[in-house]
Amino acid sequence: SFNEYKLNFKKSKEACLNYIQEAVLQKQWKRAAEFLTSYAEALEKDFSKGSSCPSEIIWRIGTEILCHHPHSSMREFSSFIEQMKTLAVKRYLKVCLEHSFHLLCNGMIDEASQNLSLAVSWRFGEQSILQAKEMKLIQAYEGLLDYYRWSKQKNVLLERGEDEYEDLSVEREMHSYFRKAALNLKEIIQVPGVWDIFVKCYVDLLEFYGDNEEARQVLKEYAYNSKFPSNPNAHVYLYQFLKRHGESKKSLISVLKILHDLVPSHELMIDFNTMLQKSKKRRNRRLGLEVIFAVLDYAGWKENMKAWSCLARQVKQIVSSEKDLDWIKQVWDCRKDWWPAFHFSHYLAKRNWQENESLSYEKALVAGILLGKDCKYFRYVSKQGCKAQVKRFRTLKKFVHKHSPIYLRTSG
Repeated sequence: SFNEYKLNFKKSKEACLNYIQEAVLQKQWKRAAEFLTSYAEALEKDFSKGSSCPSEIIWRIGTEILCHHPHSSMREFSSFIEQMKTLAVKRYLKVCLEHSFHLLCNGMIDEASQNLSLAVSWRFGEQSILQAKEMKLIQAYEGLLDYYRWSKQKNVLLERGEDEYEDLSVEREMHSYFRKAALNLKEIIQVPGVWDIFVKCYVDLLEFYGDNEEARQVLKEYAYNSKFPSNPNAHVYLYQFLKRHGESKKSLISVLKILHDLVPSHELMIDFNTMLQKSKKRRNRRLGLEVIFAVLDYAGWKENMKAWSCLARQVKQIVSSEKDLDWIKQVWDCRKDWWPAFHFSHYLAKRNWQENESLSYEKALVAGILLGKDCKYFRYVSKQGCKAQVKRFRTLKKFVHKHSPIYLRTSG
């Protein structure tokens, strides 16, 4: 019967799709291509009005196969994509964008630009909200390509110097790319979203032409506008801009404070800690101690020399003055159950001593103050250092023994 035929056809279609997915997952690109051909042929015979979108399936899987197939060429890829633009008409803009990415990855800048220009002039039916968003994205990538061309012309100009007559044409062309890039980039970054690369390029354009106030406003809006998703990079870009332009330490600290709240393990936390330690305000120095302890809570920082040096310096400072010991107690109380095994085991003492003597010194100082002179890590490292007759390890041993009552007060 017809219903039985439809059921069998549906089952064979699903089985074919499963085979394709399996082949793709196993990176059997030739096998996947053969199954996809069969799947496409089967779809031509399918007269049902199902709710699925086979054109999107063919586009997405076909693109993946052609990107990895050993005998695939750029010509074949472009031919396939052009067919997909006709077949998947409602996804035309997405297909164009993916085509442009592929061209860019293969160094075909002009072709990618031409493809985007065609997409901008395309219309299908009534302009939907989704189409409008996709069109903005197309225009944004057009702006990115214009920025790339502007950057190339800028480098040509800088290399030649200012005295040559032919520079005028290069400069005119460069300004033309600047105007087009700035227009498209400015438009996209006003839409709430994560636009890191577009923001960076737009700010670069503005800074080059000395419009620093506009650049500052763009970066502040990107970092602080509550309509935009929370984005650590937005605060990194603002910090880097303010630092480039010699902003006050107060401004830099306020930006990094937010970054610390978002990503306590960020690499800029070393800069943040250094700034806070140098501050005259007690609350900033206290925050600096919290910041460096928080950094070392993360495995990626376990053997970072800079981080341990920052912590050792501040702990030594506090202990020597015997002021603000409650700061150490407060940050240590919530860590004393797990930091000893995480940072100060006998195994780590041996490994650190063998691999990096300076790191083991900084860690031993911190371990001795936090865990006392009987701590495994401190005992092993100070013993090895004294055996090797390294003067600073003898000094370290004396320092920790002298301040052992501090350990009792902070561990209490």
